[in-house]
Amino acid sequence: MYRKIVFIIAMYVPLVGMAQFNTDRLVTIGRSALYYEDYVLSIQYFNQAISAKPHLYEPWYFRGVAKYYLDDYVGAENDCTQAIERNPYVVGIYELRGLSRIRQNKFDEAADDYIRALKYSPDNQSLWHNRVLCRIQQKNFEQAHLDLDTMLARWSKYARGYSMRAEVYMLQKDTARAVEALDRSLELDPYDGSTWAAAAVISLSRSEWQEAEKRLDKAIHLVPNQAGNYINRALARVNRNNLRGAMSDYDTALDLDPNNFLGHYNRGLLRAQVGDDNRAITDFDFVLGLEPDNMMALFNRGLLLDKTGDLHGAIRDYSKVIDRYPNFWTGLHYRAGCYRRLGMPRQAETDDFRIYKARLYKSLYGKQPRLNKDQMRKRSDEDLDKYNQLVVADEHEVEHEYENDYRGRVQNRRVDMAFMPMYELSYEQHRTEVKPFMAFDSQVEAFNSKVRMSDRLYINCVPAKLDERRSAVYFSRIDSLSSVLAHDSGESRRSSLLRRAVAYSVIQNFESAIEDLSAVILADSTSSMAYWQRAVCRSKMETFEASQGIGTSEIASATVIADFSAAIRHNPRCAYLYYNRGNVYASCKDYVNAIEDYNRALVLDENLAEAYYNRGLVCLKSDRLSEGINDLSKAGELGLYTAYSVIKKYSKK
Repeated sequence: MYRKIVFIIAMYVPLVGMAQFNTDRLVTIGRSALYYEDYVLSIQYFNQAISAKPHLYEPWYFRGVAKYYLDDYVGAENDCTQAIERNPYVVGIYELRGLSRIRQNKFDEAADDYIRALKYSPDNQSLWHNRVLCRIQQKNFEQAHLDLDTMLARWSKYARGYSMRAEVYMLQKDTARAVEALDRSLELDPYDGSTWAAAAVISLSRSEWQEAEKRLDKAIHLVPNQAGNYINRALARVNRNNLRGAMSDYDTALDLDPNNFLGHYNRGLLRAQVGDDNRAITDFDFVLGLEPDNMMALFNRGLLLDKTGDLHGAIRDYSKVIDRYPNFWTGLHYRAGCYRRLGMPRQAETDDFRIYKARLYKSLYGKQPRLNKDQMRKRSDEDLDKYNQLVVADEHEVEHEYENDYRGRVQNRRVDMAFMPMYELSYEQHRTEVKPFMAFDSQVEAFNSKVRMSDRLYINCVPAKLDERRSAVYFSRIDSLSSVLAHDSGESRRSSLLRRAVAYSVIQNFESAIEDLSAVILADSTSSMAYWQRAVCRSKMETFEASQGIGTSEIASATVIADFSAAIRHNPRCAYLYYNRGNVYASCKDYVNAIEDYNRALVLDENLAEAYYNRGLVCLKSDRLSEGINDLSKAGELGLYTAYSVIKKYSKK
């Protein structure tokens, strides 16, 4: 399990001269694709930049970023190494390589990266944070304390520093100091779910079940997507005899992490305890699929098969356990019972005699088995007398999410208060999880009636991310259209330019798309589709540039609004255009105009779920709670189930 690592990637890399204009443009387009999480596509652009200028570090570095988010940690590490060879003074490269190495459990090498990075940026708090966590993984507790001393001397209000110190104390079995450090951390930041979870672990270790449950309630409220917190709370609830609540927690944990061993094992035990034998067998089947030689799970499944009448299956499981532990009296006893019920007295008597001999030997030459009163066993504990005890991890560790400022900027559209994206022209059909849906516009249909089926355009709100094969298709389409445009003219040329612009949009080359769309508008100032797509491209460029700290958002937004307004003038019956312009107003916090545009969109299309959703968010931001919840409810009814999580959050207020 990985600990929380703070990771900040320096996004903006200045251009290095006009001589590299083409390469710089490839890198910029690649970074735009990276920003919009089209990682495979971004790699294609960085590959081209590397081929053209292999001595530049930026394309190596950003390709490493893309590989990291595709979980190719080896590739990310190798690309960072190449980038460092070309420029060893960029702190962000060491951070990325360190994180990639941590993902591979190469903690010594990761610590070296943070040491080198700290030479260039000694006041970078995230570097100190990461290095401490590497020290913990190395079990170099003395050095971890020294690093924490330095951190907390510089940043005395840094709550996570105290929670890390508590973790070190826990690993050193110094619970008293760990509690003291956690109390200080919670005093500074009572909204850190991982700290509440760590405090709960201490309560569990002390069998303080009620206190553990209270702390886990707070942890789950603050970090609701961590399976381990639900499993730990289930443990506390079982010991408080709240079996229904424990079962609910195991179910939630397995929804979040379907392959969680502890969740399936302990839920299987709990189901067996409440008499839900068949579903308990299903849980132990799953556990044995993960670990076929897990003797505890085999014996528990054997007991359940025995109880439900599958005697041959029970004997099979008992026998595997007895082969491993020949003197396991309980297993021999239950297998003998199965043999008797099957009318096999000889085999039953053989097992009975083995039990007698084992007990006699034990009474004469060894100690009697001690009754274990513990209610839990560690996962590595293979004492079969504990077969019916709940399992806990060998070392209680709080689950952490990676904190990643760069990823936070990339994915700021995904938080629960993010607006649904714009509708745009695309070669891909719009798809939803609920029902087939074809977004319709009369002018788009008129355009499609004049082109081949393969050249048809669609209206799409969530275009699919491109893999390498699909990327190649679009690059090929652009090359083909460029050849046609070399000798095209008139309406045919405008059509080809528009189609090439849409292809450029799909591969995130917004600058080239805007050039083509501007050419279409110059030739035909009434082309609503060209204004529409140019506005979308300009909006995406504006968002990307704002993330880099460049550009003037007010002027850019005005330009986008002007394009959408022109598109509306030439196509006033298109609901998607009002919806899109409403999104621009909403992003500028002009909520009055945003609501007006969403209203117009819904007059034209009363089933436009995204308009209800975004209008609902605008109402919430304007403190119009009941109206916002009503709109979100309608959006959920129409298939945008994300709305329900927002409703749940705001209904509590």
